[in-house]
Amino acid sequence: MTDRLQRMLSEPYAPLLPWIGLVVLLLAGLLMVNAIGVRGVEDRRIQIEKEWGAARQVLAQHREARKARKDVSQVWAVLPVERDFAPLALGISEEAKRDHVTLPALSYKTESTTVANTSKGVLQGSMTGRYEDLRRFIYDLETAEELLFIEDMELASSSSSRDKQLTFNIKIVTYLRGESAEHSLEGKQ
Repeated sequence: MTDRLQRMLSEPYAPLLPWIGLVVLLLAGLLMVNAIGVRGVEDRRIQIEKEWGAARQVLAQHREARKARKDVSQVWAVLPVERDFAPLALGISEEAKRDHVTLPALSYKTESTTVANTSKGVLQGSMTGRYEDLRRFIYDLETAEELLFIEDMELASSSSSRDKQLTFNIKIVTYLRGESAEHSLEGKQ
């Protein structure tokens, strides 16, 4: 063994052997640092990126929920309270008079809905007037401050061309919020 070592040291490349040994040692050290340090840090970085992505999704969901809650409260604020339904029907009748439309028998009733603390207010009857007056009345209904929908309207009859009177059966719908819902919204704001 010592003979072999002496022969190797007498070769012309012998001065390079310590440098080759150092390179091999440094390469082994680099591989060890890469295996232990860099890969561990890379795995941790990937884990942190996943957590960051999940946190961003949760934040986006919270923002959407907050926006939806705000939108719902704006719509909720427009809905009349159940106790205001009869005055609303009276207001619609008054608006019809101003527009020269007759609503001889406007009936109103409430129906339950699937949404808690809300009901559907239904106003229906016949309306009679000239085309221009009916058109103005319908426009006034659609642009009213209250949330009103014309759910159904059908021509019932038309009188002589001289009179120019039209009669429609109309169904106007609104949604009403309950008294208890009003108090619960005040508590959330």
